[in-house]
Amino acid sequence: MSTTPVVVVLHDANRPSPQAMAPVAERAEIRYTQADGLVEALDGADVVFAYDFLSRAIVEAWHAAGSVQWVHVAAAGVDALMSPEVRESGVVVTNSRGVFDTSIAEYVLGQVLSFAKDLPGSLRLQAEGRWQHRDSERVAGTRALVVGTGPIGRAIARLLRAAGLEVSGAGRRERTDDPDFGTVTDTAGLPDALGRADWVVAIAPLTDSTKGMFDAEAFAAMPSHARFINVGRGELVVTDDLVSALREGVIAGAALDVVDEEPLPQDHPLWSLPDVMITPHNSGDFIGWRDALVTLFADNFVRWAEGRPLDNVVDTSLGYVPTPGS
Repeated sequence: MSTTPVVVVLHDANRPSPQAMAPVAERAEIRYTQADGLVEALDGADVVFAYDFLSRAIVEAWHAAGSVQWVHVAAAGVDALMSPEVRESGVVVTNSRGVFDTSIAEYVLGQVLSFAKDLPGSLRLQAEGRWQHRDSERVAGTRALVVGTGPIGRAIARLLRAAGLEVSGAGRRERTDDPDFGTVTDTAGLPDALGRADWVVAIAPLTDSTKGMFDAEAFAAMPSHARFINVGRGELVVTDDLVSALREGVIAGAALDVVDEEPLPQDHPLWSLPDVMITPHNSGDFIGWRDALVTLFADNFVRWAEGRPLDNVVDTSLGYVPTPGS
């Protein structure tokens, strides 16, 4: 480490606030850059803060990152960074695990209730000035399968369980005594678990093994009344298969906070399909989330500068921070 460490902050049109970055500025030279200036900024850099967390610029500029010891990503998912070169470099990668757990869980519960109580239908009727009585669904006693058993998945499970849903999980390892999910199925048991679910929530990390896991076969395994909620990554889903499943009534609806092309093109069929709710990748974005991300990085930077172990270290062979017992 140089006497004064150099921290490169990769940002988009939004820059971290000076107040939140103050603990870093007191201890380091900070170089703010957007993607087009990253190669130059990396010269002699010790740390990279990927504030623009969806950018592939770090991977594309990695040839210039010879002195980098640590990369922090301002998101829970680090898939945009996981190139073979980064994995093999030995550079420490950390993420922003913990910032979005509660807000994403609240979003999922909100979508479950929106479907069950047909809130979009009520808004349409209100816009037409129509007083039309309709029955609604109960959510208590229905069954939710949360695919992804990390901290966000656990927060989702706890909140859905508090609302009266029966919750199970799907992850890498099968078990029957999980404190949040009760029963967790592994990959081999996923089709059977999908067949028992009224609600399927996707929050698995994007890895080589999970990419495209929700395909025509997965949707066909779900009951025809099931709703699918994706708060993980768009690439978990084969989108054409999802469109077909919705059009053909294979499943009853979908709430999508992420899609495999963002922004979703205006002429994409998902926009006009009935019983589909699309939000612009903001399920976790509570008021103040940007400063919360910077604060987490700044706290971790102080740990790094003092030679203490870092929080949220990603296992780059897996592509996420392992959860004990998951």
